[in-house]
Amino acid sequence: MNTERQAALRTAYLEACEMELRAFKPGNVSVHSEGHGMTVEDFRRSAEASAPFLCDESLSLGERIYRAIEATHAAVGCNTNLGIVLLAAPLILAYETRRDGEALRTALDRVLAGTTRGDAAWVYRAIRVAQPGGLGAAPEQDVRAEPGVTLLEAMRLAEARDRIAFQYTNSYADILADSIPRYHSSLSQWGHEEWAAVAVFTGLLRRHPDSHIERKSGTRHHRRVAGWMDRIERALLDSDQPEQAMRLLREADAEFKSHGINPGTTADLTVACLLAVRLEILLMK
Repeated sequence: MNTERQAALRTAYLEACEMELRAFKPGNVSVHSEGHGMTVEDFRRSAEASAPFLCDESLSLGERIYRAIEATHAAVGCNTNLGIVLLAAPLILAYETRRDGEALRTALDRVLAGTTRGDAAWVYRAIRVAQPGGLGAAPEQDVRAEPGVTLLEAMRLAEARDRIAFQYTNSYADILADSIPRYHSSLSQWGHEEWAAVAVFTGLLRRHPDSHIERKSGTRHHRRVAGWMDRIERALLDSDQPEQAMRLLREADAEFKSHGINPGTTADLTVACLLAVRLEILLMK
């Protein structure tokens, strides 16, 4: 085991999780506003608990995910990071197994294509432990039964209703092709990573309905959420001082939480973007 690489990956993961908490993301838990019965410290403890398993090179992809979720549940007793772990594990494994001169996306595609039924079985167990909000019965390959397909094939069955599954089957397109360029342009414009993370979050949520919201509430909040994100995006992109959008962020956050709206999947995608940025930086060293 490469302990130096393991330490670097653990640091990258923990930094990504912390930066996401420092970004004001309406409806989510952050240092600016807690909610939904969860605190910032719950998420910090979850990151610390899950990190060793996500970076354990002796474990398969699926077992990393299960062990990370098992440790999280023991630490905080609720589902704080299933989506984060599902997205982070393939990225970390891709970094570990990349070939000389290979781009992160190429290595990631190979990792995803190489998933097994064993990986699916571990992930199904992880989902049963986490019990994500709004989890219902699936018409095929329900997580309460043993899988008859690989993890990638299981994600393909879910991609139309789950944005995390969509990343598995589309080369993390929302993150690598969309959010990372947005992150860099926003960081260049404002010079503050937490605001670049806000821009990533608002851009994703404006364009894509949040899977966590849909599982719990259906489609009835789509227009409300997209409308707020459009207003916030325009306020951000038209200014060299993103702090001027704080009033809108606070108003949107209060309205979302008063209606029980938690864009958790979009927050998970934001963490994955922040992690991928750090992994690309490590690749250049």
